[in-house]
Amino acid sequence: MMHLTSLYAVPLGLMMIGLSAYVSALRAKTGTSILDGGNMALAERIRRHGNCVEYVPMALLLMAFAESTGAAPVWVHAAGLALVAGRTLHPMGLFHDRPVTFARIAGGSLTWLSMLISMITIVINQWAG
Repeated sequence: MMHLTSLYAVPLGLMMIGLSAYVSALRAKTGTSILDGGNMALAERIRRHGNCVEYVPMALLLMAFAESTGAAPVWVHAAGLALVAGRTLHPMGLFHDRPVTFARIAGGSLTWLSMLISMITIVINQWAG
C-alpha cells in the first residue's frame, strides 16, 4: 500500500485540475476550442498544464515504487515535498518572453530532484533486498 505517496497525489491532482480550469476559462473567454488560436496567454496556460501532466504521473509512480520497495518514510516525504514544491513553483515562472526565471528553474530542478530521490531509493532497495 502506498499510504505516503497518496498524500502527495491529492494536492498534485488538485493542482492539475486547477491548471486545467485555468486553461478552460481562457478557452471559453476567447472561444478557442483546440490549440491556442494564436493567443500567447492561452499558449502559456496550456504549457503550464501540459508540463504538470508530463511530469507528475511519472514522479508519483516512481514514489509509489520506492515506497513499495520499502523506502524509509523520510525519503518518500523528501521526494513528495520536492515534487509539490517544484510543481507549485514551475507554472509561476513559465512565460513565453522570459525563458529563465527563478521559479521555472527551481520548479524544474525540484521536480527532477524528486524523481532522482525515488529512483535512487528504488535501486538501493532492490540491490539491498
